[in-house]
Amino acid sequence: MKLFNSPIHLVAAFVMLVSLSCSDSDPDPVTPDPVFNITIKSTTMGNVLADSAGRTLYIFSRDVDGKSACTGVCLTNWPIYSKTKLNVDPSLTAADFAIITGADGKPQATYKGWPLYYFKDDVTAADVKGDDVGKIWFAAKTTYSAMIASAQLIGNDGKSYLGDYKEGTGATQFFVDNMGRTLYAFVNDKKNKNNFTNNDAAHDASWPIFTAELKDLPTGMDKASFGTIDVFGKKQVTYKGWPLYYFGGDAQTRGMTKGVSVPRPGVWPIVNIATVNAPE
Repeated sequence: MKLFNSPIHLVAAFVMLVSLSCSDSDPDPVTPDPVFNITIKSTTMGNVLADSAGRTLYIFSRDVDGKSACTGVCLTNWPIYSKTKLNVDPSLTAADFAIITGADGKPQATYKGWPLYYFKDDVTAADVKGDDVGKIWFAAKTTYSAMIASAQLIGNDGKSYLGDYKEGTGATQFFVDNMGRTLYAFVNDKKNKNNFTNNDAAHDASWPIFTAELKDLPTGMDKASFGTIDVFGKKQVTYKGWPLYYFGGDAQTRGMTKGVSVPRPGVWPIVNIATVNAPE
């Protein structure tokens, strides 16, 4: 007896057998875990940003303006973290990351505007050997409340200044917030006493106070030197007793230091590790 009398019957039988072999009780196909090329890992110095293999990522204080200042031999020691597309671990805020064109013309990932790099001497995923190298390289963390920048000071008058507020060219280290915006002190303030802010919006907008939750700081910044004071209901951050401000004329632009010449050099100085304690 013939079970099938035509090729059509053969095809129909095959389809029926395949259908019978696939039941609702079969497990769903396994979906591989996504590979995040920006993630976070635990190290001896706390949680830091890392790539998909767990290699530590770093930021460079000279990149305060958001552009990569690492060129030539620097790139041999500090290869850029180059990606054309970012897949960020969901524990991180994807909007904090972006891609720019690095100094070598390749795409480079950034975090809060800071270009990201590797350190050539890191061998294992546990390594954070690049942190604090030259006092200008730091492991990238999401929890920094402030950062160290190193750049030429350029005042609102367009002139270049050194750290002593004399005219001249050369990089000066200074504190910025975690987005690279310069922080200033006011020469007329006293220890933990803001003598500028008066709660008038137009007046205070010239020198807005710096408010932030004090979490991590880069190596070299002493957390014990920071504090907060109450200023008209807001918590202003202080450093060595100096209340900290932004300059309105910097327009919240990273790397701008226009305030150093207003109204004349030295009245609104930048702050850094060498800053002396505020007077009583």
